[in-house]
Amino acid sequence: MSESTTRSSLSLNRRRFLNRSLLASGTLLVPVVISGCKNQKSRQEMTWLDQLVGENDKAVEGLLEKQNTDPASQKFGGVPDQFDIYHPGSASGLIQRFTGSYVSPSSGYFQKELLVGRMEQAIDFLLMHQHEDGTIDLLTTNFHSTPDTGFVVEPLAVSYFVLNKNGQQSTLPLQQKIREFLLKAGDALAVGGIHTPNHRWVVSMAMARINALFPDQKYLDRINQWLTEGIDIDADGQFTERSTSVYSPLTDRCLMTIARLTGREELYEPVRKNLDMTPYFIHPNGEIATEVSRRQDQYRAATPARYHYPYRYMSRLDQNGLYGAMAQYIEENLGAENLSGDLIYYLEMPDLLQANPKTELPTNYRKHFSVSDLVRIRRGNWDASILAKNAALVTFHHGNAVLQGVRMASAFFGKGQFVADSMEVDAGKITLLQTLTGPYYQPIDPELIAADGDWEKMPRRQRPKSEIQEMFYKLVVEETEKGLTLDFSAEGTDAVPVAIELSFRSGGKLIGTEKAGHSEDVHFIKENTCTFQSGKDKILITGGRKEHEWTQLRGALPKIEGSSIYLTGFTPFQHGFSIERD
Repeated sequence: MSESTTRSSLSLNRRRFLNRSLLASGTLLVPVVISGCKNQKSRQEMTWLDQLVGENDKAVEGLLEKQNTDPASQKFGGVPDQFDIYHPGSASGLIQRFTGSYVSPSSGYFQKELLVGRMEQAIDFLLMHQHEDGTIDLLTTNFHSTPDTGFVVEPLAVSYFVLNKNGQQSTLPLQQKIREFLLKAGDALAVGGIHTPNHRWVVSMAMARINALFPDQKYLDRINQWLTEGIDIDADGQFTERSTSVYSPLTDRCLMTIARLTGREELYEPVRKNLDMTPYFIHPNGEIATEVSRRQDQYRAATPARYHYPYRYMSRLDQNGLYGAMAQYIEENLGAENLSGDLIYYLEMPDLLQANPKTELPTNYRKHFSVSDLVRIRRGNWDASILAKNAALVTFHHGNAVLQGVRMASAFFGKGQFVADSMEVDAGKITLLQTLTGPYYQPIDPELIAADGDWEKMPRRQRPKSEIQEMFYKLVVEETEKGLTLDFSAEGTDAVPVAIELSFRSGGKLIGTEKAGHSEDVHFIKENTCTFQSGKDKILITGGRKEHEWTQLRGALPKIEGSSIYLTGFTPFQHGFSIERD
């Protein structure tokens, strides 16, 4: 099948969105309507802003209850997490939330002095826990951390800007304390190191924000030093970490901010590449595909919420209809309750609320992302990912029915998990391949024998190999009208146990299967077909097989959480089955 990028309108669950938008008073708040004149907010757009403010007020209410208000406590002004740990980032987040409500006329906390006092307590907490070198700690892992200082600086700097623009005299002492923290943090950011690729852009964004408030050439010099390394965007539109739900949108936000505040407009280009790619990672249920991530969000169910601000900002900057449509899609599917953390950006840049063009989003395509070893297919209300160099060879979504991974393993020398070395993509099929070897080892050469007989000093890599066994894996994926066919083969060494796992997300039910006697949530297909159902959405599996009941093979990855169906056999093994919407 040739690559198709046919575009059609996304079916949005309007009723669900509108129900979310009902206020306790019964007043219906409608989402943003992209219309109106430049520099003039429409009634609908103001209503979207009011929704964000209303949801921000709810967060403020919760933070008022959680904040430590005991002057005798060393944690005074801080906010505990569920483990009673007080992170500096929580205090800076409180200031951002409180600022949003304090300056917003539609807020129940508009110009309430209570918030000013509580923000002063929070900044006092931050100043108390800021090290002499200007850094703070991320108590879960990083100490005297420059990048985590950068994460704290952003909400403080944008809050300072918004409070200063608001012009209330009562916030001047608060602003002075924020300034003190920022300048001391700036000293650390201008010399400190990082851990991960995105940290370079986090600390640079933080310095760009400080420099915009309190100009100093040292910030620009350090930003330029980091930027000299080049932006880590590949031909697919992925940043190094490929973290579609966390670090990619974070990197977009960082680069946008640096570009806007320092005039480095070339930094918008990698943002555009990532935003152009991302619509092809959206599942029919509104989630975002995370299978290729190299960070902690891999395989996790996640939404594109963090992309809301980048799409809003870039749609306004470029007058780009795809970006405008993605911003609206995120707003309508997630609602203000999941996006109210972005309120501060609307207050910083009110023109974000102005009209933007919209085009239709892609819902009918097959797209090969060659650098990521990924093929994404979507046909309306179902989609699939096919992956090389990943144990989850195939995923399949039909609405809220989710096949979160198809995996295969054999008991081949305790290393038989199928993780394809290569992917071949042509017009009609996608082929995944892997070759494994299992050698035995001969006596080591006499001159390499350890005098004390220590085995560890005579490693396998130094020994001659013999009786080398081989295993060749192959998976051919083809598209059908309603889904996919998968044809697996494993051959090269005979009589090796094989198991294919089809893991479904928790919360649904399997129909037409029987449970294994030895494990919970392990199933076999009774006859030849079975169905997984979640709500009204179903996935049909056709092509069962059970030659043994050993599912957790030696050397295979642990079973994925959720209900799993297994297809089992022995090499030489060939088996085909289909995965289709039902």
